[in-house]
Amino acid sequence: MSMEYRLRRTLPSDRVAIIMPVDHGLIFDRIEGLETPSAPFPAWADNDVTGFMMTPGQVKQTEKFFAARPHLTRVLTIDTYYDYRVLEGGSHGLITTVEEAVRMGVDAVKMLFPWNMSNVERVAMCTRVGQVVAACDRWDIPLVLEPVIIGAPRSEEVIVAEEKVARIAYDLGAHIIKIAFPGEERTKRLAEELKVPLVIAGGPLSGEPSETVDAVAQTIRSGARGVIVGRNIWQRERKAGEKTLAEIAKLTRSVRFDD
Repeated sequence: MSMEYRLRRTLPSDRVAIIMPVDHGLIFDRIEGLETPSAPFPAWADNDVTGFMMTPGQVKQTEKFFAARPHLTRVLTIDTYYDYRVLEGGSHGLITTVEEAVRMGVDAVKMLFPWNMSNVERVAMCTRVGQVVAACDRWDIPLVLEPVIIGAPRSEEVIVAEEKVARIAYDLGAHIIKIAFPGEERTKRLAEELKVPLVIAGGPLSGEPSETVDAVAQTIRSGARGVIVGRNIWQRERKAGEKTLAEIAKLTRSVRFDD
């Protein structure tokens, strides 16, 4: 399979992608909504999502489920980071290989790109990303790279810093950049200047459902190719989550792309 084939599965041309992340167990403690890590797939697969962001364990446990639903894409998280609650001094590493991801039949791989670390660790991080990008190019599978000031509150300073790190992600060769929503204007600027597909992360459960939907509407207007929505759906009361996701799905189907 080619890089282009996998990119189009991950980010379809006829809509904005909705990728539901359920890979939190690699970093977080046991959290509400993921007590059974395989539960979100049958719970949400038929609610107009385009795919899921998953751990290796989840991929292995759900092979039959996804074989019966080939329209759904799978993005495999290939790294971990400890401890996200410590703003300085966390440690990052890979947990599997790009070759193994291809063997598992997933459509893309995803990796954190934390930047609140020492300069020595930043250089090591860039080296690691470069090696993963080279492997992805060799195996024709896209890398979703997530620039993040991990564990930090969403201050203006953090938003500005993550935008700068997104540019480093571009220069390292990321095929898709995942970033926490920096606002409509910044998202539009990044999309126009970098000319690399952006997918926007929803973050932890917060606010009313209408606020989540409004943020997605801004994301789509700014030119993002995908939205990553998890806890703002599956940590809400079921009916509220379904309604929120349905409204998001309607927005994502209002856009088409020329590729």
